[in-house]
Amino acid sequence: MARTEGDPEGPAVGAGGGGPDDVTGFLARLTGLMLRTSGEGAELIAREVVAAGRALGAEVSLLLVMDTATLTVAGPDGPARTVIVHAAPEVARLDRIAALKPLVADVCAGRCGLAGANARLARIEAAPAPYPWWLKMVGIVLFALGFAPLMQPTWYEIGTTAVLATLAAGLAVASDRVPRLARVLPLLASVLVSVVTLGLFAGDPAHGGPVLLMLPALFFFVPGDYLSAAAAELGAGLVTTGAIRLVYAVFLLVQLCVGVLLGAYLTGTSTRALFDTAAEADLPRWVLFASWTVFTAGTLAAFSIPRRFLPVLLALVYLTVGVQSGATALIGETGGTFVAAVVLAVAATLLSRGPRRPPRLILVLPGFFTLTVGSLGMRGLTTLAGGHVVDGFSDLLELVLVVTAIAVGLVLGATLVPDRSGRGEPPGQPN
Repeated sequence: MARTEGDPEGPAVGAGGGGPDDVTGFLARLTGLMLRTSGEGAELIAREVVAAGRALGAEVSLLLVMDTATLTVAGPDGPARTVIVHAAPEVARLDRIAALKPLVADVCAGRCGLAGANARLARIEAAPAPYPWWLKMVGIVLFALGFAPLMQPTWYEIGTTAVLATLAAGLAVASDRVPRLARVLPLLASVLVSVVTLGLFAGDPAHGGPVLLMLPALFFFVPGDYLSAAAAELGAGLVTTGAIRLVYAVFLLVQLCVGVLLGAYLTGTSTRALFDTAAEADLPRWVLFASWTVFTAGTLAAFSIPRRFLPVLLALVYLTVGVQSGATALIGETGGTFVAAVVLAVAATLLSRGPRRPPRLILVLPGFFTLTVGSLGMRGLTTLAGGHVVDGFSDLLELVLVVTAIAVGLVLGATLVPDRSGRGEPPGQPN
């Protein structure tokens, strides 16, 4: 959605031909696509759009919140034009982020004029998802299976996750074809997973608590990325954007919690059964090690990440896991998570340098998921709702600590290794 104000007959600006309206239109489309793919944070949008505008001969200012950007474009002469862009943020199509990075770099370096930039942007907008629907479904299942041993290192956990994740993945793929379904997707997925878990898989306490059986299948819907992105934006001074994203993440968590409770009511299960005691481990170590490869491969298909990035993403995932495990043994879980987040941010920033390298967001995402933020929030809410007050508040307190550790660690890591694109920071505060 966009609204433009200003004189349409202003002087021509921009490289490669095109008047002020053409430049404004391109920047508005660029902003909209970047906003739509900003589920992991919006801190780079202002810098990228301002830099592209300057390269096209316009001065740009941006007022940014989580799902809306007010873009003001001024040429060397004539009145400024103001465009309001609205887009719901998501992380479903990260292939678009990968394609946008070289486009913006070429525009900023003067290698691509306005006409060429518009054509390339149109191709990015119109491009189909890189993987067919069935492969995305498989990806979501692999994503959950790779995460399952972290919840409970048991064969039973892996077996139940395979069934439950297939059901949840079916809903996720269906929501791509029926957009209205996406509005309540976390709720529907958690109800379905809760009903099947409580009805079929949670009869024996020796297999672990029901919440731990449900979580891997629901991890695709848990907004751990939104929570940490919100904390990072707040830490970076993007107060409005971070606060709105934080509220939205909590809303998604509450949907998941309510869905689990509805599943308990539908199956006639007491909410007191919603505990998260883990079963005794029976997985060999090689399965735990290999699970991160399964997890990373699933992440590619689930979030439409180009397959050429698989080797570097695998390296970052295992680096993050190794650093977190070692640091946790020395200084505890919160400290280990903080150190791992710093190392991940530094490595991702270094590896993303250059217009043809993977975007930093894609490099950070799989490694970030290994830090398992959002699951703590859902565990806390469902355990609390089940009447286990002490355990529930303990999980929620741990959530606050871990979210803060990840966010501050990512900010610190990015600060230690600053971007060298040469574009500079946008003037003013983008929110």
